[in-house]
Amino acid sequence: MPITKSAKKEARKNIRRRATNREGREALKKTVKQYRKLVAQKKFEEAGAFLSQVQKALDKSAKANLIKKNTASRLKSRLAKGLSRS
Repeated sequence: MPITKSAKKEARKNIRRRATNREGREALKKTVKQYRKLVAQKKFEEAGAFLSQVQKALDKSAKANLIKKNTASRLKSRLAKGLSRS
């Protein structure tokens, strides 16, 4: 348990930040999952339109340090490749 006043405040901030980060990661996973579902169902036109939203979400997550920049780049590449192969 934190003892000093500043340590208590920092603990409160960490709780709020953790909740925000968790929400962001869950939202990102949800969008990627929706995209993959569209590709699996062979709805390629809808998936193509949705791809830009997924890429935007990945870029924003990388900017907010929810995921690393290279992870976002790798995911964008693999998701686009999955659409082009189909």
